[in-house]
Amino acid sequence: MKDMTDMPASHRPDRQNAPAWWQTEVIYQIYPRSFQDSNGDGIGDLAGIESRLDEIVALGVGAIWISPFFPSPMADFGYDVSDYCGVDPMFGTLADFDSLLAAAHARGLKVILDFVPCHSSDQHPWFVESRASRSSSKRDWYIWRDARPDGSPPTNWIGEFGGSAWTWDDTTGQYYLSVFLSEQPALNWANPDLRTAMLDAMRFWLDRGVDGFRVDAIIFAAPDVDGGDHPPNPDWTPAMGPARSQLQTRLAHQPGVFDVVRDMRRVTDSYPDRVLIGETSGTLNDVMPYYGADMDLFHLPFYFAMLSTPWQADALSALVARYEAALPDGAWPTLVLGNHDISRIASRAGVAQARVALTLLLTLRGTPVLYQGDEMGMDNATIPHNRVQDPWERRVPGLGLGRDPARTPMPWTDIDHGGFSTTEPWLPLHLPPEGSFARQATDPGSMLNYARRLIALRRAHSALSQGTYRQIHVGPDVMVFERRAGTNRLVVCLNMSATAQGVSASGVPVLSSCGNRVEAFVRKLVLAPNEAVILDVSPGG
Repeated sequence: MKDMTDMPASHRPDRQNAPAWWQTEVIYQIYPRSFQDSNGDGIGDLAGIESRLDEIVALGVGAIWISPFFPSPMADFGYDVSDYCGVDPMFGTLADFDSLLAAAHARGLKVILDFVPCHSSDQHPWFVESRASRSSSKRDWYIWRDARPDGSPPTNWIGEFGGSAWTWDDTTGQYYLSVFLSEQPALNWANPDLRTAMLDAMRFWLDRGVDGFRVDAIIFAAPDVDGGDHPPNPDWTPAMGPARSQLQTRLAHQPGVFDVVRDMRRVTDSYPDRVLIGETSGTLNDVMPYYGADMDLFHLPFYFAMLSTPWQADALSALVARYEAALPDGAWPTLVLGNHDISRIASRAGVAQARVALTLLLTLRGTPVLYQGDEMGMDNATIPHNRVQDPWERRVPGLGLGRDPARTPMPWTDIDHGGFSTTEPWLPLHLPPEGSFARQATDPGSMLNYARRLIALRRAHSALSQGTYRQIHVGPDVMVFERRAGTNRLVVCLNMSATAQGVSASGVPVLSSCGNRVEAFVRKLVLAPNEAVILDVSPGG
């Protein structure tokens, strides 16, 4: 890989202007159902989040992203929205949200909301009116098509949760597009009135003071519904799930998506100091256009490749190199290791590698997004069959696609129900290998305290928050790279194996995942099994 000193100036730290907050802060994702219950119903809520803000601040992050809390029948746990400008009573009230927002801002925390633009709930008043008759004024707010001559759906498209992506409506005798569940009809952004209504929903929250949005499933915002069937995916295996058995050549990443995002960005930019983040799943070639040729689309389009890359140093180094090389001028990177939709990183990489994974996430160039519980080394829970909640697992059982194992409640204490609730939680409580938050908070050597030190180090060193990236060494088991901002230089050494590994390195250790290292190293560093070490190689460091 090329030395980053040869990169375009747009890929280097800006010497003229201070970076935006979303370029330097760690973003912490909160799944509200599972964060903190304040009223004893077994489900987390907004008041519960507010009660835990001090713990979030102590972690050192600068922003929270809250998954949906809008009114919803909860067919897909809030991603089926029935009112874009409200709060579901399960989570509280608008007054509770305003209180949370004010409390977060008072602590210096930014607040990012989930925005769900591609589908609503089938109980949203818009859809109720749309399906009332073919002549409804809101008929075209959703995507309706006639059946084929044999009565089958308009195309062969498979929904993300299995089954057809089309749902038949007896009342009006047409199919409507439903990319996920039938309870989630697809919105038609080609309709100007629908587009205005959705952009106004964004303004509703921006006017209240939110600091930006993470935009859900944006790749499906402009499907080419009249473009025909999808071809089969020649690389498909059953473990990938039914939807991946096709190449989504007409459904995902269609040209109209970029017009939708550009409108969202115009709204976001009309408010100072806001951020727009996109859930842009796909290949590098799919994701890079979401920055926009003029950097006028997403500030941060997610690239999810690390979620499926083998946990091997050479594979991960190659991925980062490809990603850095593909970034357009002016683009700011962000890579993802976990969220509410994927198996926990501690289970994918192995519990012993949890600290190495956290170190990688927080030392790569760009904006890290940390999913709740990963700072404690949370791994996947085992969900008894009779406690499964996720509609994906219920529709396609036994393939390991279910999301419940990564959504279990935060285990704050060792008392009944983990301090999350005073009653049985909506999903079973699961303790990480190193114990509850309270236990880890009092253990200087815990994963939680390592996360705190790592985030503090990132905040203290401009090399980590703003600097360039240069690969130094890569092998099957060891990844070594340098981060540099001016004279501030740090070298990150990651042992991704269960055996000791020697690397050529000189510097003063400032952090080790295995405890305190105090001696400086000249030419040779022996990494313990599963160890991450960060060296200061700055002049005089």
